[in-house]
Amino acid sequence: MDNTQPRQKKDFWGFPVTDFTYFFQWQIINGYLTLWMEQQGHLDGTTAGFVFSMMAFMSLIFQPIFGIISDRLVFKKNLLVIIAIASILIGPYFQWLFLPLVHINAALVAVVTGIFLSFVFNGGVAVVEQYVQRASLANKFEYAHSRMGGSLACACASFAGGKLFLWSPNSIFWACTVMGIILTLTITFSDKIHMENAAAAGDTSDSLDWSLIGQIFKIRNFWILSIFYIGTSALYDVFDQQFVIFFKTFFHTTAAATTAYSYTTTAQIALEFLLMFPMPWLINKIGSRNGLIAYGVILCIRIVGSALAPSAALVIILRLLAGFEMPLVLTSIMKYIAGAFGIRVYATVYALSSNFAKQISVFIFSTVAGNLYDSIGFQHTYFILGAIVAVATIIAALFLTKEDPVQAGEVAAKKE
Repeated sequence: MDNTQPRQKKDFWGFPVTDFTYFFQWQIINGYLTLWMEQQGHLDGTTAGFVFSMMAFMSLIFQPIFGIISDRLVFKKNLLVIIAIASILIGPYFQWLFLPLVHINAALVAVVTGIFLSFVFNGGVAVVEQYVQRASLANKFEYAHSRMGGSLACACASFAGGKLFLWSPNSIFWACTVMGIILTLTITFSDKIHMENAAAAGDTSDSLDWSLIGQIFKIRNFWILSIFYIGTSALYDVFDQQFVIFFKTFFHTTAAATTAYSYTTTAQIALEFLLMFPMPWLINKIGSRNGLIAYGVILCIRIVGSALAPSAALVIILRLLAGFEMPLVLTSIMKYIAGAFGIRVYATVYALSSNFAKQISVFIFSTVAGNLYDSIGFQHTYFILGAIVAVATIIAALFLTKEDPVQAGEVAAKKE
């Protein structure tokens, strides 16, 4: 027993580093790409929204393909390494290819950028999360504890990204390249799986079998969960895509806005990081279904509140609410799917409801929201987004099936 503990501990630490290096890049792109496209690429809101729509559209292709490949590879790292190597190219692409393409055709650059970033992030994120989740079962550590590396990365990226952007806008992408190199090395040489425990991750060989998918589609609760994700988690992404432009309107200079945004987002993600550890205990108390509903309520308050906010101070306070949202939804969805659908179909339900359905919504709403920002302004667009979130949350509260607390692991956790 004494010899086993150090080995498990050593084999844990590579995975938070994997999460850190990957989600550092994720946060840089999601936090500063819109601002960079506006100031350096000179794209309007509609074209910027089209970039994100293309990312969502391509993810509809990448996610099912990546899911099938991941289920066949299981613990093999081939696809992970390809995604990591692709992330190294972020710096060169935005430094030397994006601007020349913009001068040729803005629509072309939106398509190319959407395909590239979707490969690395919208499609790649499920590959990374699925791999670390399986590793947590084989190596016997809590997935949420490894995912704290991702939360810490987002806080660091938000803080460093603002400083880097003010120093040299293109440097944010070279920071992604550096992290991509570290990610590739970590995946290749550090992440180790206790293969003797690999069976603990379950039999995933048929998780995307077409007959199994057909059975999932017949479950009413699956459609309710998908509607909830389409109306909440997707709108979370759409709301945040161009939030930095809205945030900037409360300040007299771009430098002041960028600095304030950097500090605010860093504080928000630091709060997310701190809450990630106790959140499983809270969800065990209130139930994962209630955790999902609480997530929808907080998101609605944040979006509508931003539309009504009269000052930067209130916008900042509302932004900090996002620190509660991510721990809530990440912890709740994992427990809820296990408790309401069963662990055997966990990967399939998660891929279809939380990723595939969500990206359909992001694809539709990104361009629509970008157009609305240009035509009716941020405040009125936020009212529309907030109303959609409210409706989706009410539907979930009324029709989402209560999970089995034992199957979800909530009761066992309480006894401990």
